[in-house]
Amino acid sequence: MFSSSGFPCGRLRLAGRAAARRSPLLCPRMAASSAPSAPPWLPLLGGAHRRLLALGGLSPSAAAAAAGRGAAGAAPCGSGAAGGGFRPSRVAVVVKTTRYEFEQQRYRYAGLSEEDLKQLLALKGSNYAGLLERHRIHTKNVEHVVDSLRNERIEVRLVKRREYNEETVRWADAVISAGGDGTMLLAASKVFDKFKPVIGINTDPERSEGHLCLPVRYTYSFPEALQKLYRGEFRWQWRQRIRLYLEGTGINPAPVDLHEQQLSQEQHSRAHINERFQDQGSDISGPHLLPVRALNEVFIGESLSSRENFKSCKPSFKFSLHRASYYEISVDDGPWEKQKSSGLNVCTGTGSKAWSYNINKVAHQAVEEILKMAKKHGSLNMPLNMELVQKVTNDYNDCLLYSPEEPKMFFSVREPIVNRVFSSSRQRGFSSKVCVRSRCWDACMVVDGGTSFEFNDGAIASILIDTEDSLCTVLLEE
Repeated sequence: MFSSSGFPCGRLRLAGRAAARRSPLLCPRMAASSAPSAPPWLPLLGGAHRRLLALGGLSPSAAAAAAGRGAAGAAPCGSGAAGGGFRPSRVAVVVKTTRYEFEQQRYRYAGLSEEDLKQLLALKGSNYAGLLERHRIHTKNVEHVVDSLRNERIEVRLVKRREYNEETVRWADAVISAGGDGTMLLAASKVFDKFKPVIGINTDPERSEGHLCLPVRYTYSFPEALQKLYRGEFRWQWRQRIRLYLEGTGINPAPVDLHEQQLSQEQHSRAHINERFQDQGSDISGPHLLPVRALNEVFIGESLSSRENFKSCKPSFKFSLHRASYYEISVDDGPWEKQKSSGLNVCTGTGSKAWSYNINKVAHQAVEEILKMAKKHGSLNMPLNMELVQKVTNDYNDCLLYSPEEPKMFFSVREPIVNRVFSSSRQRGFSSKVCVRSRCWDACMVVDGGTSFEFNDGAIASILIDTEDSLCTVLLEE
C-alpha cells in the first residue's frame, strides 16, 4: 500500500525502499529520491526513445522539452504537426485470432475434417459460413495494412498472439494491433516504453466496436493514415495506465495469461497453483511491482472457480452457489472499510467507456421512476416528460466518462452487500490510489481481462497511476 507521498504504506515501507534500490522498475520515485541530481529528461533519451524522437523530426531542444514534460507528468505530448511527422522503419503487426481460427485450433487434435467442424458448429448453434466470412474479411484487411506498410519500404513483422513477446516490441519502432479492442489491449500489454507508439486498426468494423482503434475509414484506406503520420497531421495521445503493487502473506506475483488458456473453472485454479510452485523461490519480502499495466481496468473478486459445493439428496450430485468477495478497502489513504460485494472494478479514463460504464450507468426507466417519486413527494415542481428523463439520464451517464489522458482512476464497488457488519460508504468515485486487502479464498486480480494474479487472504494490492506508465497512441486529424 502507499501513502499520499507515493511510498508503500504500513510495515513494508522500508522494505519497499530497499527493493527500489535493487530494481529500477520498483517504484521509480523511491529510487529517484536517492539518485544524483540530473535533468529529468536525460534518462528518457536513450535507445528506442532517441530513435522515436529522431523519427518524429524533433530537434534536440524540442526532444528535451517533450521528454521533460512527460517526466514531470504534465501534458504528455503536443500535436504531431508541431514536432514533425512520424515515419517508422520497423513495425510489428499483432494479429487477432478469429473465431474461425479458434475453433479450428480447438479441435485440431481431434482430427476433425472441415466438414466435421461445420457439423459440430451447427450443433452448437454457430454459423460456419458466417464465421468463415468474418475470417476472410479480417484477413483481407490485415493484408491491406501489411501491403501498405511494405509499399512504403517499412520492415514488417507479422505476429500472432502466441508469438508476440518483449523481443518483438524491442525490435519495432511502432506496434500496430490488427483486430479489435481486445487485440489493442494485448498489443499494449507488453509495451513499457513510454515513447513506443501503439496504433489500433479495426479489421472487422461490422462486428467490433473498436473504441481504441483508428476511425473505421482507415481500415480500408490505410495508406492515407500513413501519409498523415508522415506529414504530422495527428496528435500523440498518451493514455494513462494503472500500475499494481502486491505485498502481504502468501502472495504469488506470477501471472496467468487468460487469453492463451481460455480456462475452465478447474483449469483456472490449477494454473495459479502451478505458477505458485514454479515461483516458490522468488523473493516476496517487499512490495512487488507487477509486470503488467492496465489500460482499461483492474477487477478484483472471487474467481470463476469460487463456489460452495453442497450435496443434494441424490448420491454423488453437487450444486454450486456463488461466493461473494470479502475484502477491506482504503481509498486515497482513507480509513479501511470491510466490504462484501460481487467484486471491485478500478478503471482508467480509457476504461471509463468500457466495463466500468456498464456497471454504473442508469437506465431511462430507473430515472423516470425516481423523478415520478420526487414529483409525488412535492420535491419536483416541473412537468415530467421523456425529454427531461432523457436529459437527466444522459447527464448522469456522461459524468462517468473522462479523458484517457487524465492521471486519475474511477473505482466501482459492484453490487455491495450492506448490513450491520459490512458497509459501503462510497460505492463509486474518482481516486488517485486504491488499496485492497484480500479476505477471499479463491480470488483473482484480473488486468484488462487478459492477465490474472492470485489474490487471496492476506494479500494487499496498491493500485495507482504513474504518468511514466502512459501508453503512446495516435489521434488522426479528420
